[in-house]
Amino acid sequence: MKYIMFQGTSSNAGKTLTVAALCNILSRRGYRVTPFKSQNMSLNSYTTKDNKEMSIAQVMQAEAAGIEPDCNMNPILLKPKGEFLSQVIVQGKPAGDMRFDDYQNNFRDEAIVAVKDSLNQLKDDYDIVILEGAGSPAEINMYDKDIANMFMARLTDADVILVADIDQGGVFASIVGTYFLLPEEDRNRIKGVIINKFRGVASVLDSGIEKVEEITGIPIIGIMPFDETLNLPEEDSASLTTHQFSENEKITIGTLRLPKISNFTDIDPLDYEPDVGIKLVSIYDDFEGLDALVIPGTRNTVDDIEELKKSGAFDKIKELSKKIPIFGICGGYQMLSTEILDPNCIESDHGTVEGLGLIDMQTKFGEIEKVVKQSEATVIEDSEIGFKKGTAVTGYELHEAITILGENTKPFLKLSKGHGNNPDCEYDGAIQGNICGTYFHGIFHNYEFRRNFTDYLRVQKGLEPLGLTGDTFKESKRVNYNQLGDLFTKNVDMSFFDKLLGDLD
Repeated sequence: MKYIMFQGTSSNAGKTLTVAALCNILSRRGYRVTPFKSQNMSLNSYTTKDNKEMSIAQVMQAEAAGIEPDCNMNPILLKPKGEFLSQVIVQGKPAGDMRFDDYQNNFRDEAIVAVKDSLNQLKDDYDIVILEGAGSPAEINMYDKDIANMFMARLTDADVILVADIDQGGVFASIVGTYFLLPEEDRNRIKGVIINKFRGVASVLDSGIEKVEEITGIPIIGIMPFDETLNLPEEDSASLTTHQFSENEKITIGTLRLPKISNFTDIDPLDYEPDVGIKLVSIYDDFEGLDALVIPGTRNTVDDIEELKKSGAFDKIKELSKKIPIFGICGGYQMLSTEILDPNCIESDHGTVEGLGLIDMQTKFGEIEKVVKQSEATVIEDSEIGFKKGTAVTGYELHEAITILGENTKPFLKLSKGHGNNPDCEYDGAIQGNICGTYFHGIFHNYEFRRNFTDYLRVQKGLEPLGLTGDTFKESKRVNYNQLGDLFTKNVDMSFFDKLLGDLD
């Protein structure tokens, strides 16, 4: 087994896409390669085929490699809940909510056991592991507790490549500073540096590169350009600031940027629809010019609905619902309820709160263990916002509440697999006029379902419906992964990696 590791000079330096690029390249060359991130802190997660939870980032890297996502690629997932509290997911299953200091001081040894076990489970299927670090290896205040950076390099005897983000400025200082803050043993593991997100003519960096190489003795093996044409899943909400919205699109679907937004990759397929632009909407915005609004998932439904009330967005959404479709996913679906019941303050200290009241239903926390499932269903009946009876959909569920529909409220989906609204029914979601919601993450990844909705919006704007002309999203993802790999090959010295992998040939 050969291990190569990418670490960054900072968060959001581009480690995730760099790992995805090398996974894609090596897979296309015929290697059995897998991504691996020992510990990831993210609200963007996914349910695997065996109903386990892992970070979307490692799912994306697995897709780039053309392999099935496996929770062992991300054995520890930390999902922040606020006030230094996170839900800890170990090898795909919840291990409880922990404060950061409690996790670091009392759970670290158990986490390391899981990390080692996951690595062992991957050994039979893969020849190469491409590891991703977290944040920076030079966060010296946490160095002795870190299990995501140099700890993993030492554990696996990995060669380390440092990824530095030039788009934020100070790239040479960040490389040199990171290098000299590390102990000598760990410095010696760094074999190369990639400068990432560069805009301009690379030759302007020559003198800086020469000086850095002189000071550190480490070669700069590549300069990756900032490619705005790539359209790949974002790792975390910090990346959403770079999301591009075109004012030239004929249809605008707003996505509410909740304070604790999660699983925002649910909206990605809509971005591939002709005529459609996805606009991230702050809870402080005016909500003007939208043709539909998606309320996405959140790590804390109760906290976020209270923030909607404070910001004024609560009343704006209720008013908007009289004019355009509102679609809620998971936490966003729960927010559509008349009341969100949390008598034991499981979700937050707020307890029971008023929901948006756009659908006659109640959501209640504390009734079930966390649902982690891949699910299947069909649309129950035609709706006024374009959804067609019998349309098959798949998705995945990650929620910790049940939803009980009012006597006259219509469920949205008939389940053939999954949990849905609650254990006592065979349905998921609800629909009331132009308001709709579901627990299915990834529902817009279903082409026919997505196209029916966007065709409805086209007709409302006086455009011709497109019909079922072909799913560009699925093919575009593969094209984008290959484009990323080709970009890496063109701008990074691949002979460097050939030498690292020489003994595998």
